[in-house]
Amino acid sequence: MKLIKKTKEHTIYQKRSGRYGVQSNSKKWINGEDKVKILSKAKLITLKAAAPKKEEPVAEEAPVESAE
Repeated sequence: MKLIKKTKEHTIYQKRSGRYGVQSNSKKWINGEDKVKILSKAKLITLKAAAPKKEEPVAEEAPVESAE
């Protein structure tokens, strides 16, 4: 792994696959949202806004007609 950036709190590495690894100073790997925050703050990744969910129209039931 290649050392990219070292700070007081963590160290950022780049793996051979191109992905990033973040390790705390206590030598524990950081994962999940914390890792994303660190990498975006270091401007190594960019976050895309989530696409808004499309609401499906609710099918209305036709009134029941009585056959007389």
